Amino acid sequence: MIGVIDTEDTRAAWTFPADPGVVRRARGLVRDQLAEWELGGVGDVTVLLVSELVTNSLRYASGPIVLCLVRTSDALLVEVSDPLPDLPCERVAGHEDESGRGIQLVARSARRWGTRTTSCGKTVWFELALPG
Repeated sequence: MIGVIDTEDTRAAWTFPADPGVVRRARGLVRDQLAEWELGGVGDVTVLLVSELVTNSLRYASGPIVLCLVRTSDALLVEVSDPLPDLPCERVAGHEDESGRGIQLVARSARRWGTRTTSCGKTVWFELALPG
């Protein structure tokens, strides 16, 4: 079951079970929220990066995943949290590797990104500049 934590004029957050189907649902919710906020200009890259981070959470964590979008006057902050305390790190994937590019993609596409431990796991976040 997906739970809406918060939806306001500048913030939206959802919690998802650790189930593979949530990646598609997260992409849809993000796309819908960005359309509501009239931020379609950052939609494709936001959806791609959310997909990468939610997939990473599913791959390594077994508990609920929280996705949060925060809109400011000049940026979109996206956070994905899960109960696993191990922080991801950017690595260089080899040409034949079938995985290992998600954080690298986030690092190359976002204005800023980072990680932090929390009292119940970790949060991986990125920030995108808004057009205008």
